[in-house]
Amino acid sequence: MVSEQSDAAGDMSALALKILVAGGFGVGKTTLVGAVSEIRPLRTEELLSEAGQLVDDTDGVDQKITTTVAMDFGRITIRSGLSLYLFGTPGQDRFWFLWDELSQGALGAVVLADTRRLEDCFPAVDYFEHRRIPFVVAVNCFAGARGYGAHDVSRALDLDRGTPVVLCDARDRDSGKEVLIRLVEYAGRMHTARLLDSVG
Repeated sequence: MVSEQSDAAGDMSALALKILVAGGFGVGKTTLVGAVSEIRPLRTEELLSEAGQLVDDTDGVDQKITTTVAMDFGRITIRSGLSLYLFGTPGQDRFWFLWDELSQGALGAVVLADTRRLEDCFPAVDYFEHRRIPFVVAVNCFAGARGYGAHDVSRALDLDRGTPVVLCDARDRDSGKEVLIRLVEYAGRMHTARLLDSVG
């Protein structure tokens, strides 16, 4: 979850936190990681194949031609001494076996949602709820999609009270950075509360 490393000056420790970016197929995970990463992101994308068309639901994202088959990876410095390592998960059911490996040591997760296919993020929400990994839901506001407020999305997904829902544009670096800051703040509060409960 947390690692420490020396900064360039070598006189203080820097915090590096692991964050997952999850959600359904075609929701914008690769786009978000690429938009916010200050390094060239690692991508494991492959062209969609005819065989994949038989198992991947492309309704609503029929212009999509590639898919992540392992993970996306990027890094962003939130402020001096605090960096986030971003791991984007594959969205299709057949790659979910990778999630357990990717989630090891994660501080928290961003669950990207598309209101045109909101049901596609239920598996990610369930995954993080059952493993007690703090997460925020980030609604990727696609052009032409009907707009819904954060409260509407929270009710539709039956989220636990207090789970943040934020609206974002996965293509925009500042918007993505705000989502990540919100997650770090929320996850920090959750981990602190659990720590206090365990010693109380």
